[in-house]
Amino acid sequence: MGEETGVQDWRAAREAQIRTACDDGDHARGVTLLLETYAQELLSFLAVRLGDSSHADDAFSMLAEDLWVSLPKFQFRSSVRTWAYTVARHVAARYARTPARKRDKNLTLSKNAPLSQLVEQLRTRTEVYRRTDVKSEVRALREKLPADDQTLLVLRVDRQMAWRDLALVMSSSGDPTVASIDDEALEREAARLRKRFERIKGELKRLAKEAGLLP
Repeated sequence: MGEETGVQDWRAAREAQIRTACDDGDHARGVTLLLETYAQELLSFLAVRLGDSSHADDAFSMLAEDLWVSLPKFQFRSSVRTWAYTVARHVAARYARTPARKRDKNLTLSKNAPLSQLVEQLRTRTEVYRRTDVKSEVRALREKLPADDQTLLVLRVDRQMAWRDLALVMSSSGDPTVASIDDEALEREAARLRKRFERIKGELKRLAKEAGLLP
């Protein structure tokens, strides 16, 4: 409990620093802080969504560029972390549709030296995101589920994301830069996701029994 509280306090402090940088008009520092804070978990998320770590690397470059361009328009109606996951889900969907094109519609990293250097540092500093504390048997079962179901499990179970934040990330409508979904719609989406989560747990239990992992 103490460790979890410490992580939450540290994350809150970093979120405040990002907000301050943006309020000061220093969006480059804001993106730098954002990526330094959340790069590992965003890379892991992209690997789950795309099912391949090399694809996740490419998509992470796209994500970094999207965040760099979009942060000045972000209105802080949600946490920066929630917003970053929303953008990451859109990036993964875009990449999955046209993987061969990769970053064609984005800025070229080589033309943005500070961002290019930061992305490379974050990708090579550690490869923790390529591993997981989820047991391999459970991970194999998760991979049998649709991408959105896997996403819901990752964000709720592994990232412990609140239901309202999950509703923002999983919403298919609106600009990810702005938390445009209204409160009433947000509550409906959160309720729908809770029901979906229970269904997914039931499906995982069934798969676990079929695999002999449960009696």
